[in-house]
Amino acid sequence: MAGAFTDAAAVRAGLAAQGYLADDKIAGVVSLAARLGKPLLVEGPAGTGKTQLAKSVAQLAARPLIRLQCYEGIDESKALYEWDYRKQLLWIQAARGDETFSADAVIEDGKGIFDERFLLTRPMLAAIRSPEPAVLLVDEVDRVDAETEALFLEVLAEHQVSVPELGRLTARHVPLVFLTSNGTRDLSEALKRRCLFLYLDYPDPQREREIVAQAVPGLEQALADRLVALVDSLRLLNLRKPPSVAETIDLARAMHLLGATELDLTGSSLTLNVLLKYRDDVQVAQAALARPPSGPRPWPPRP
Repeated sequence: MAGAFTDAAAVRAGLAAQGYLADDKIAGVVSLAARLGKPLLVEGPAGTGKTQLAKSVAQLAARPLIRLQCYEGIDESKALYEWDYRKQLLWIQAARGDETFSADAVIEDGKGIFDERFLLTRPMLAAIRSPEPAVLLVDEVDRVDAETEALFLEVLAEHQVSVPELGRLTARHVPLVFLTSNGTRDLSEALKRRCLFLYLDYPDPQREREIVAQAVPGLEQALADRLVALVDSLRLLNLRKPPSVAETIDLARAMHLLGATELDLTGSSLTLNVLLKYRDDVQVAQAALARPPSGPRPWPPRP
């Protein structure tokens, strides 16, 4: 596994073998994070390949992927651990029926209800207690509040979780950690200080053509070029949600499925319905398509 992260070239080649086309910057930062054993915070617009990067690295390293999908209201019982109260209650009931049962003895032996047998590990604790090295993906960390974010710091910096009843549970193996953020809120300086940083923006047209060619190999190159040029032009408009790489691939797959030989931009086509996800964005794009081209950029774009 270590050889996979020796340098940027090795990472880039390894990710390409997993179907992820990384540039030198992405490969270099991933290599450095793996060799330093530091978490990697990947920020950027939705649909630019942040989550897929973590998945591809896990495949490259032949490590299990443990994912924590963040959402508003998540707490330590969903991210770190919680006690299995039903099993604890059953154990107490069974113990009471045993004449040799002694509460004092149980406490002294450390085998009471607050024992690891009754601990439910959630993703972050599971990653550091995994019997084999793992990749931990904390997806959309910007969705949690500042208080919950603070709970993550102990895992990220010290690779341990403090459980009041058990003490510190330290890592069996240090996981390779990826945190993704869509930038919906500013993350704390404390969290950022513990991570390396990588910003994934929309790819340039050449790289996006390569991504489309790999994802939909049967699509004609001229059609793929026109599709990528359209998406690139749409991203220059004042849209609520510009089309992501994922939507570019979706449209390429749809066109290949329908056997399209031309990029249809008429009002009856489904092109904008695949690329855009808000009514206002569709209307803005339709208005732009209806205007005559101006300046050096062709509109509608042609290869």
